[in-house]
Amino acid sequence: MIHVSCAIIRHKGKILICQRSSAMKLPLKWEFPGGKIEKGESKEACLVREIKEELDIAITVKSRLKEVSHAYEDFSICLYPFIASLDYGQPKALEHAQFKWVTSEELLNYDWAEADIPIVEEYLSL
Repeated sequence: MIHVSCAIIRHKGKILICQRSSAMKLPLKWEFPGGKIEKGESKEACLVREIKEELDIAITVKSRLKEVSHAYEDFSICLYPFIASLDYGQPKALEHAQFKWVTSEELLNYDWAEADIPIVEEYLSL
């Protein structure tokens, strides 16, 4: 089981989503950015670190959504989603194929990684 924190980053009425690169597992699927939690690291600290490494931006973690466990064909993941705000910086796609700022209404228009779908659904129900 891979334990991953991910962020629904909000800024000026939009949400940041990222498309996985063609070299990653689940190539070209959309996801909320984040990454693997390291030993001894809190879920929130992981998220701040990973967002800085992957997108070169600083965020503030605001609140937590329900965790999601999902079994893919060759690995299992437990996602810990958080709502966050952009503090400063302009995102850069350092590891992803691309990123987009989208409205809540546009979220369902993307081909999401399966584990992210329940997070999209919970967020839209808030």
